[in-house]
Amino acid sequence: MKPVEFFEELNKEDVDIAGGKGANLGELTQAGIPVPPGFVITSRTYDQFMKETGIFDEVMDILDSLDVNNNQELQQAARNIKNIINETGIPDHIETIIIEAYNALCHRIGREDAYVAVRSSATAEDLPEASFAGQQDTYLNVRGEDDLLKYVRKCWASLFGARAIFYREENNFDHSKVYIAVVIQEMVEAEKAGVMFTVHPSTGEEKILIEAAWGLGEAVVSGTVTPDTIWVDKDTGEIIDYQVSEKNILFQRNPEAGNTVKIPVPEDLKNKKVLSSLEIAELTQLGKRIQEHYDFPQDTEWAIEEGKVYMLQSRPVTTLGKISGEDEAEQEEVERIIITKGLGASPGMASGQVKIIKDTDELDKIQKGNILVTVMTTPDMVPAMKRANGIITDEGGVTCHAAIVSRELGIPCVVGTGDATKILKENTVVTLDGNKGLIYQGKIIEESDHKDEDKDKPTIVQQSILTVTEVKVNVSMPEAAKKASETGADGVGLLRTEHMMLTTGVHPKKFIIEGNEDELIKVLVENILKVADAFYPKPVWYRTLDAPTDEFKSLKGGEGEPYEHNPMLGWRGIRRELDEPEILKAEFKAIKKLHEQGYTNIGIMLPLVQHPDELRQAKKIAREVGLKPQKNIEFGVMVETPAAAMIIEDFIAEGLDFVSFGTNDLTQYTLAIDRNNENVADLYTEKHPAVLKLIERVIKECNKAGVKTSICGQAGSMPSIVEKLVELGITSVSANTDAVATVREVVARVEKKLLLKAARKIMQE
Repeated sequence: MKPVEFFEELNKEDVDIAGGKGANLGELTQAGIPVPPGFVITSRTYDQFMKETGIFDEVMDILDSLDVNNNQELQQAARNIKNIINETGIPDHIETIIIEAYNALCHRIGREDAYVAVRSSATAEDLPEASFAGQQDTYLNVRGEDDLLKYVRKCWASLFGARAIFYREENNFDHSKVYIAVVIQEMVEAEKAGVMFTVHPSTGEEKILIEAAWGLGEAVVSGTVTPDTIWVDKDTGEIIDYQVSEKNILFQRNPEAGNTVKIPVPEDLKNKKVLSSLEIAELTQLGKRIQEHYDFPQDTEWAIEEGKVYMLQSRPVTTLGKISGEDEAEQEEVERIIITKGLGASPGMASGQVKIIKDTDELDKIQKGNILVTVMTTPDMVPAMKRANGIITDEGGVTCHAAIVSRELGIPCVVGTGDATKILKENTVVTLDGNKGLIYQGKIIEESDHKDEDKDKPTIVQQSILTVTEVKVNVSMPEAAKKASETGADGVGLLRTEHMMLTTGVHPKKFIIEGNEDELIKVLVENILKVADAFYPKPVWYRTLDAPTDEFKSLKGGEGEPYEHNPMLGWRGIRRELDEPEILKAEFKAIKKLHEQGYTNIGIMLPLVQHPDELRQAKKIAREVGLKPQKNIEFGVMVETPAAAMIIEDFIAEGLDFVSFGTNDLTQYTLAIDRNNENVADLYTEKHPAVLKLIERVIKECNKAGVKTSICGQAGSMPSIVEKLVELGITSVSANTDAVATVREVVARVEKKLLLKAARKIMQE
């Protein structure tokens, strides 16, 4: 892994390297979307900084003794850790690399000491399985080498903000194994900016939502201003509604000091439309392109400078189908007196005592069942928001922090009331309607006896859809298993080994050579257990190590890794593990330990096979450690090479329980296209007839032999591909966490269509 990577070198698969934000900026750049240029200081560089300076252990000691439910203790611990990081000098060799990359970016922009945005990009932020708004920091209008290094350190320190620490503890993320990258990007001096959802963020309707304000987008994202709200019909491009808000402040660059300042909006702009019809049309087209590229609804940030539209960020909409809310049936016998109104930002109704929060020091007064009322929420308020029945704010639009987090939590929210903190009285009871944006006097709904239980199960709607074709989920990081399991998935179709093994910072072979095989096995057992336990008794298919050689080089003990011109076609997957069977044997020993503890739901999946001999040898090694392939453990292979697809009958004859399509590799190998090469990236498509024919052939042969089939590549999250696979008779589909609900709906629809078709055929006969 390089210390820095420019956007052109990154794609959406590089979350471990560049974090969610950095990986998506690389993906957008490669897709031809207008993105300001930049680079990412990778997560490994952060790790080097923490370890080489000796502060890693000091930080972990503080966290080990912390009670995150004690707000004052949490805030103090966060301050202490941030001070440690901000006051520690960056090692010279790391500092030099960062400065050289900045100078290269300045040269590309054509300005010395160019202004840049310095944005944190954590490996667990902006991910479908761990999406949560505003956990780390962003610094705008940073200029010059000294300030750049200063704010890079601040971004690293923001990994240990109070809200981030709390969130990781709540979701059982290991602090020592969460890393942070830093995005350095040319600063757009926006005249207007905002956010755009490519579908309705709560209901999933095919309407584009755009929020817009003057100046930098920080005003919209932070909720400091109530923006203009525009709804656009995605199919026709027609503007359905344009709601103009009074915009009182804006953020812009101070031309003298060079920093970001908040100033009043000129009187003639306060109530003026921010966007023209042409700008709305251009944003709409970009939104449609981005959703089509990802094949999933997106939450984006944009800016306009001198008439040019730039996209600054894109991430999956993770809130669809999550809101259960209260029963909204009208209760005529209760008189509804409206106290105030705003924008419905998270659907559902909730009643409770009003608690007005003016400062984070007051968060402890929020108890379960209260209604949190504040000018605008901040990320530090997330622990209290989780205890609240509902959220009401004075400021903000439907994509501000309060709205996004409320939808994540599945609790009703009304934003942009303008006056709630002044009109509502402490400890009085109110009811809020998160659909209509209304605040009523008193309690006008009956609470469910099981409200607290149901509040932690936001995906119950997804779980209620039953399908014959199983819908599983891909898991890259064990820390994300809990979130993945909450989708109601039928198991894990792909548990990747790479993250859990490479984040040790030590080459797996080094463990073996130095006689520390037990330590490697322990790491694997602890990480696999998190996933197997979260999904038990549902199946979890563990894919053995499949990291290319270039990913091993930065590890301790990785100095002897061979140079390969194209590592994706090189010494990786099962071919490497058969050459170095000690590593494969350690993986099998870890799984055997888990089986002995009762976790018999774990199966083994071999990557990048191209000949049945590889399957035969791997099964032999498994038997040597006490596993019994196809007897006490499911054994399968990835179909990622055309060779495996063309001779699938020979693999079946050798004996296996399942196969899973790795369409990312299968596509690039079938089409002779490097999916990371921007010169041919537009030719890369899983929908190519040759790829689909190979998949069809494998499914037919496996169905005849009673071998289960699945898919775990990116195509498994694409509705159009899923439809075809279900029609072909695939056994299961394994999708990304954010796509499970959509895929389940697609599967149900196709299965219903097939049943109707079969019924008509019977009637005709």
